[in-house]
Amino acid sequence: MKIILVAVGRLKSGPERDLCTRYIERAQAGARSVGLTGVEAREIDESRARRPEDRKAEEARALLALLPGGVRLVVLDERGRSLSSADFAADIGHSRDDGAPAYALVIGGPDGIAEELRSKAHKVLAFGAMTWPHQMVRFMAAEQIYRATTILAGHPYHRV
Repeated sequence: MKIILVAVGRLKSGPERDLCTRYIERAQAGARSVGLTGVEAREIDESRARRPEDRKAEEARALLALLPGGVRLVVLDERGRSLSSADFAADIGHSRDDGAPAYALVIGGPDGIAEELRSKAHKVLAFGAMTWPHQMVRFMAAEQIYRATTILAGHPYHRV
C-alpha cells in the first residue's frame, strides 16, 4: 500500500517545503519495513473559479483524478475528529492489512473540502479545534505520516 499526501496549493521554497520534504523522505525510507510500497506528496493548483462552491468542486475533481482506484481516502477538515498518533498509525496498518492499494491524506484549499469529496472519505480528521495555515498543516501531516511509520515499525521516535 502506498501513502499519498495530497494538497491543494503549491508550497513555495522555504522552511515549510523543506520540513514537508524531510518527513516524506523519512517516511519513504522506512516504508518497506512496515509493508508499504511508498510514501509521496502531490499537490494541485488552487482553483480560480469565482464562487467558493465552484472552487471546491473543481478542486475535488482534480484531487480525485490524482488518486488510484480503491484508495482509502482520509480528509483533513476543521470539522473532523481528532485522533491520537497511535490511532492514526493503527488506521494505516488496518488499511494496509485490508489490502487497500493506497491511503490518501487530503488537504483541501482555503475554502475547504467539497461535500462530494468529504462524503467519499473513510475518515474525516482534524488537527484539533484550531484553524491552522495550510503550509503548517502540510508539514504536520507529513510528520504524522512519518510518525505512523515509526509506530508501525516499533521505532522509539514516538514516545508516550
